[in-house]
Amino acid sequence: MTGTVIRGAVPVALAAVLFFGGTHAWAHCDGLDGPVVTAAREALESGDVNRVLIWVPANDEAEIQTAFRETMAVRKLGPEARALADRFFFETLVRVHRAGEGAPYTGLKASGRDLGPAIPAADMAIETGSAQALAQLLTEEMQEGLGASFQAVMDRKGFAPGDVSAGREFVESYVTFIHYVERLHEGAAQPSGGHYPESH
Repeated sequence: MTGTVIRGAVPVALAAVLFFGGTHAWAHCDGLDGPVVTAAREALESGDVNRVLIWVPANDEAEIQTAFRETMAVRKLGPEARALADRFFFETLVRVHRAGEGAPYTGLKASGRDLGPAIPAADMAIETGSAQALAQLLTEEMQEGLGASFQAVMDRKGFAPGDVSAGREFVESYVTFIHYVERLHEGAAQPSGGHYPESH
């Protein structure tokens, strides 16, 4: 029975796993090895600010262009000045990017942090042009989560009518299961956008 429920839910829930499933960090744009800072490094090395303007709203372009010009000027003063200027530009760009998505800026995060399996797999899918491995990962995670939640309900369903304690355990597992299914459905039915609170 559990397997039947899971197989039927896979097409509906795949997008929802990506939307809700990551617990390590919803966004990685604030990492020193993330896509925003990577674009910033490329912009500074090439002298082309357009490489980073795609990461900010149009009405914030002027601030980034000013920061870019200042950074390029200071970089010429020596290695230490270059490192400080680059850091300033990274922080400015990430702050403005996150503000444009409605997310707070909490500082740059170190390279190599644990982002869990989903985010690296999503980036790899874009890099390789194939989402097959990503889809398999998300499907397996959704199957495991849904299966465990469903089984918890089934294990508690047969409580005796007069056993209030066991009944409450059933209700707790029932509510957890229903909320899980609801989140899967909402995530699959509605496009996700912007940033989400990072877990701590």
